[in-house]
Amino acid sequence: MQNLRKLKVSKIRNAFDVKKLKDLDYWLFIPYLILCGIGVVMVYSASSNVAVQMGSTPISYLFKQLVFVIIGLFIALFMLMIPHDFFKNGIFLIILYIVLILALLALLVIGKTVNGAAGWFRLGPISVQPAELVKITLILLMAKTATMPAQMEDIVSGHWWQGMWLPITMCAAMIGLVLIQPDMGSAVIISAIVFMMCLSSGFSFKKSYLYFGMAVAFIAFIAFPIALKLSESGTIKSYKLARLVAFVDPFGHANGSGQQLVNSYYALSNGGLFGVGLGNSIQKRGYLPEPNTDFIMAITGEELGLIGVVIILILLGIIIWQTIRIGIRATDPFNTLVCYGVATYFAVQAFINVGGVVGWLPITGVTFPFISYGGSSIFSLTISLGIILNISAQERRKRGLA
Repeated sequence: MQNLRKLKVSKIRNAFDVKKLKDLDYWLFIPYLILCGIGVVMVYSASSNVAVQMGSTPISYLFKQLVFVIIGLFIALFMLMIPHDFFKNGIFLIILYIVLILALLALLVIGKTVNGAAGWFRLGPISVQPAELVKITLILLMAKTATMPAQMEDIVSGHWWQGMWLPITMCAAMIGLVLIQPDMGSAVIISAIVFMMCLSSGFSFKKSYLYFGMAVAFIAFIAFPIALKLSESGTIKSYKLARLVAFVDPFGHANGSGQQLVNSYYALSNGGLFGVGLGNSIQKRGYLPEPNTDFIMAITGEELGLIGVVIILILLGIIIWQTIRIGIRATDPFNTLVCYGVATYFAVQAFINVGGVVGWLPITGVTFPFISYGGSSIFSLTISLGIILNISAQERRKRGLA
């Protein structure tokens, strides 16, 4: 018995080894470092005026973001070096799920409200957003459940719902709690992740199109018109509804709820192709709210121009494509589903952020991956990237490429 215990300890020590750094996937790691570097620079440029207006020093946000990025780097490398089986530990995932459910419930009572959503816990000088950790937790939980032998047998035999009803219900509960905050942006991202992982696990395409079409029709022809009328009439006064109104007619509400989008247009128009130069943004000087978080890409477009924005999108695209490529080539179904889930997470979050900045989508308060200011977002993203680095290293060793 003691020898068996020593053997297990020895396996863990061997698995948690700095030698695994030689298996680092540079197609993921280098773009990540460049994006974080650009993010630190742009957070400083976008936030210096905001910090002074709040009575702080011009470098206060720069210092915090730099700390977040450094901690995130260690998190990513830690995720690379821990044993891969740790991510499949069902007991750990269930405990984490329960903790997050309790945290989301607690937010309804003691949550700190920011931009109309009570989604933050205030812990001294920092704020923690549990919804960010929900994303990667549900990715691991869905991947674990869908690749269990009993569930895989149900999926292969055509009884997909019979094998997946429990994890889908668990995900729906979390999405509902995030939506209640209300955090529409995170709810949409989580829903997209769950939807894509359902498709990847064997869900019928015909049924998925039917359900998606029904959801879009409900939002377009019933929910959105009703919300718009209630907001305009003053029956319901909601920060989120005001953003929907601003999305429909931003210039008609330029002095109110449409201020962010209108000034975002001005920033992008002013930047043009090459930008006005780093640090020379006009809109960050009190005109555009949230210039270092939700609308950092507008400031980036103004200072670095369309070329700067395209470079950032290409770097993130490389990470997303490499993640999908790892998933396609993975020999373990669990690894495949995790890769697809993380790729969806990164892609949808970036799309929603950019869509809000250019007026394609309603503003939801979603940050741009690795660029926007925020500790919770950086940590969730780096945990996800670290897991993909771990999967990449494992698959490389299986193919004898390490």
